[in-house]
Amino acid sequence: MKIAFIGGGNMGEAMLAGILTKNLAAARDITVSDISEGRRQFLFQKYMAKVSSDNIQTITEKDIIILAIKPQILTNVMVELIGHLKPNQLVLSIIAGARINTLQHGLNHNAIVRSMPNTPAQIVEGVTVWTATKEVTDQQKKIVSAILGAMGKEFYVNEEHFLDMATAVSGSGPAYLFYFVEAMTNAAVKIGLPRDMAKEMVIGTVIGAGQLIKQSGKEPSELRRMVTSPRGTTAEAIRKFEESGFSDLVYQAVKAAYEKAQTLGNSQK
Repeated sequence: MKIAFIGGGNMGEAMLAGILTKNLAAARDITVSDISEGRRQFLFQKYMAKVSSDNIQTITEKDIIILAIKPQILTNVMVELIGHLKPNQLVLSIIAGARINTLQHGLNHNAIVRSMPNTPAQIVEGVTVWTATKEVTDQQKKIVSAILGAMGKEFYVNEEHFLDMATAVSGSGPAYLFYFVEAMTNAAVKIGLPRDMAKEMVIGTVIGAGQLIKQSGKEPSELRRMVTSPRGTTAEAIRKFEESGFSDLVYQAVKAAYEKAQTLGNSQK
C-alpha cells in the first residue's frame, strides 16, 4: 500500500506513526509533502519516510492520499491537485469542517473519506469518526478503518451530518477537559495547595477517574453516586455544580461548537 500525505503537521505525524507502528505500510512507500523544510527533515529523520515539497509528485502512483492540512489552505491545494487524481485513488481527509461535497467538487474526484480525529491520536488514544462516499470500495473502507484505528478508536457512520456532531464532542472535547483541569488546578491553588502539587493531583485524579470509567463497566452516573456520600464533601461540591447549571452549561457549549461546525462547513461550499 502506497500512501501520500499532503501536510505533515501534528495530526499527519500521528497518522504516519500509527501506520508504521501497525505495519500497515512501509516507510519507503510513504511520501509526506509539507511546505516547511524543517518539518520535512524532521519527519524524514524520525520515520525514514520520503518527503517532498511537490504535492503533485507526492500523490503520483499512490493508493491513498491523506489530506492533513489546515482548512484555510484547502482551496489552494485543491486547485493544485485537480486533474491529477486517478479514479481508483482514495482521498482521506482529516480537515476540520471540510464537507465531502466541497472535496468532490474542488478535486473533481469521487472516492472520498471524511474523518474527524482528535488530538489524543498523538498518543494512540484518539477517537475518530468517519464516513465515505459510495465510490469507496469495501476493501478501501477496511484499509481506512485500520489506518484510523491505529490512532485509537474509530467509528464509521453512514451519514455525514454526524461528523459535525463528532467535531463538537470528540473533536473539541479534549479542550473542554483541559479547561476543566486548568480551572480545577486554579481552584486548588486558591484554597492553599502549591501549584505543582495541585497540578499533579488534578491530572492524576482525571486520568484515574477516566480509567475507572473505562475498566469498571459502570455508568459515570453510578460511579458518581458511589463517591457521593449523603451530606458529605462531594455532595456539597455537586450541589454547587447543580446550582450553577453545570449540565446545561456543558450542553450549551457543545451545542455552540456543533453550530459553529455547521457554519464552517456551509462557508466552504
